[in-house]
Amino acid sequence: MRVLLETGRLVLRAFTEADTDHLLALDDDPEVMRLINGGRPASREEIRTRTLPRLLHDHPSFGTRGYWAAEERATGAFLGWFEFRPLDDHSARVVELGYRLNRASWGAGHATEGARALIRKGFTELGVERVTANTMAVNTRSRRVMEKAGLTYVRSFTGDWPEAIEGSEHGEVEYEITREGWERLRRPGGTGSPARAR
Repeated sequence: MRVLLETGRLVLRAFTEADTDHLLALDDDPEVMRLINGGRPASREEIRTRTLPRLLHDHPSFGTRGYWAAEERATGAFLGWFEFRPLDDHSARVVELGYRLNRASWGAGHATEGARALIRKGFTELGVERVTANTMAVNTRSRRVMEKAGLTYVRSFTGDWPEAIEGSEHGEVEYEITREGWERLRRPGGTGSPARAR
């Protein structure tokens, strides 16, 4: 099992095809997917042919993947995944942060903990200069995670939704943190939170 990093409560590891059932359960939960695709049910075929190839892709600029399975460190339970993916396969300067966790782990601070650890690894080890994250404007939980991880609001915009879902009429928002901004947060008096990574 290739581990990207560990925090106090999480292990982020590489996906394998053996994760199909975990991903199906995650993407088949209408509450998890409500602000992503309107809660449409997932299928095993969709996970196998569309989701897994994306999660297993190696990015040349990182020399590693852009999506990581999140497990509870104490029990090994699958919690969901984190995205930390270069926007350009040949440059690690700008990466997109994302996360999708199962309902059982909501409200426990896992998303913030994983996001902070990935940001730290990106700025200290992977040559990242800017981390960006997007979500629907109405997704207050996700926006709060971004803020707690140190990202700040950049802009609102209207995305290209193949089919409208509840809330999409309010558009989307972009947040970001730069290496300089992250270093400022880590100085005395800042609000950064270090996480152990390996």
